[in-house]
Amino acid sequence: MSINSRFWVSLVMSVPMVAEMVLHPLTGWMLPGGEWTMLGLTTIVMAVSAGPFMQSAWASFQKHHSNMDTLVAIGTATAYLYSIYAMITHQAVFFESAAVVTTFVLLGQVFEERMRNNASNAVEKLVDLQAKTAEVLRDGEFVKVPLAEVVVGDTIRVKPGEKVAVDGVITQGTSTIDESMVTGESMPVEKGVGDHVIGSTINSNGSFQFQAEKVGEDTMLAQIVELVKKAQNSHAPIQKLTDKVSDIFVPIVLMLAILTFLIWYVFIGASVANALIFAVSVVVIACPCALGLATPTALMVGTGRSAKMGILIKNGEVLEAVNDVTTVVFDKTGTITVGQPAVTDIIGDATQVLTVAAGLEEASEHPLATAIMTKAKTDEITVPAASDFKAIEGKGVEASVDGQTAFVGNDKLLADYQISADLKQRAQQLQDEAKTVVYVGLSAQVIGLIAIQDAPKPTSKEAIAALKSRGLKTVMLTGDNQRVARAIADQVGIDDVIADVLPGDKADHIKTLQQDGKVAFVGDGINDAPALTTADVGIAMGSGTDIAIESGGIVLVKNDLRDVDRALALSKKTFNRIKLNLFWAFIYNVLGIPVAAGVFFAIGVTLSPELAGLAMAFSSLSVVTSSVLLNKAKISTRVQPA
Repeated sequence: MSINSRFWVSLVMSVPMVAEMVLHPLTGWMLPGGEWTMLGLTTIVMAVSAGPFMQSAWASFQKHHSNMDTLVAIGTATAYLYSIYAMITHQAVFFESAAVVTTFVLLGQVFEERMRNNASNAVEKLVDLQAKTAEVLRDGEFVKVPLAEVVVGDTIRVKPGEKVAVDGVITQGTSTIDESMVTGESMPVEKGVGDHVIGSTINSNGSFQFQAEKVGEDTMLAQIVELVKKAQNSHAPIQKLTDKVSDIFVPIVLMLAILTFLIWYVFIGASVANALIFAVSVVVIACPCALGLATPTALMVGTGRSAKMGILIKNGEVLEAVNDVTTVVFDKTGTITVGQPAVTDIIGDATQVLTVAAGLEEASEHPLATAIMTKAKTDEITVPAASDFKAIEGKGVEASVDGQTAFVGNDKLLADYQISADLKQRAQQLQDEAKTVVYVGLSAQVIGLIAIQDAPKPTSKEAIAALKSRGLKTVMLTGDNQRVARAIADQVGIDDVIADVLPGDKADHIKTLQQDGKVAFVGDGINDAPALTTADVGIAMGSGTDIAIESGGIVLVKNDLRDVDRALALSKKTFNRIKLNLFWAFIYNVLGIPVAAGVFFAIGVTLSPELAGLAMAFSSLSVVTSSVLLNKAKISTRVQPA
């Protein structure tokens, strides 16, 4: 039976007893059947509504542990069993205590379940927004087919106002697309041939065709939903502390309840019924339900809100680790820079240099190779056939072109090949201008240089300034040479540069930086995956490779470097809310126990089991409300005006 059903059963059975408890002193009204009716109603509550508490408490006892259900089970069972004894011996009964306490405990759990459902539904609604059909090119004609029939490689047409069916790349036409439901970006984004489109986003005023790249569970939207679900069901390490506290707290509470009974019954001389009421009240008020809700509720709301902002926080471990980060390390290409380098200068015989370089780089997917091939295509260079390829790790590539040994690579090649003093000087000048220099040679002699520049993203300087204003150290970790890396770093304001790093060594540099504190690494490429995994917090750019996104603990869907600061701000806000929830939940228990034990009885301040149960339910409600208010909390970023 669901928690909601158990609550309603308990509520319906409890209301008549509560009515008698309130009306009897005023009007003398009593339930028909008196104590026998109360016994019947409470028995139904204990069997149906409180039964799972008993089962959970017994299961924990068998494993030599205790949990929150232990206190609920003992408190309600004590009140129920004593009332049966009191009924037989013609003493005062308090069946209503067992029933009402169960009702209020379940009320707190209903609040929790409803909040969980709301958090999950907010994400699931994204799926409901997905297109139901797609206009696919089949046998030379566009026909509408169900979304499930779309396969990778299909050509899909999207008309104005329609939804993009799946993820893909535009092959014809231009338009502006509203991507807010996935990226959180309110402004429509202009798209043209070669640009990526995201499934379920809305086309504005243009018509275009695109080729499907990802369908079904592989689409970005499906992955976002899955990531958020996993994050909401994960546990932050601080939750383990809460579990340990509960494991110790429950036995202490039971001992306090026994001590309360003995003091009232043996030393003060109260009746068994009154002493038992104080003891049961201690057990009920101390139930750490709010303590158990503090972490998961804040985690669910925080990760749900971050998803709406285009920031995917994968789990609670990441969220907690962010709180202690002291250094943020960045990859350069595609992270700080645009990631689309272009040839700016060719030194030497331009045609010969570009011809040799294009011959060696034609099969490469490296961004610098792409820039060279784009320039060769623009200049209508005939690309020669190359053979006997030999990769020189961390340096470049060597091959045979027109019967000669040719090579293309970075300045590490200069240890193996000859270069003129003039070319060496020109290379230094280009590097000082923040340009990457590719050395091109034939027969062991450098014949020319190709300068390539990848400009910083417009938002990079702003993003770095925001992080530095938080007191964070910023570092660039790149395979590019020191001069180029330092020039880019100076442009955007990065503190330190670690350059000339081979792809396999990035993780080692992260480990070195971790000796001085927790490190976050921001990257987007396949070669960034080890560093993303090694760092305390891996932040993957949404435009990066699948393996980089999989390795990161946080994914920035909008590919906006300023979201690093937003991710830190939201994570800190969520974690601080967890600590606030834990503080108030714990303080509530500490302050409530003396009142329930009757310490302030002399001044007329007491708590019956029913009121203790109500207070406990409102404690849980207050924690849930505190977590839900995260949706309204202002996320204080440090982004500076451009």
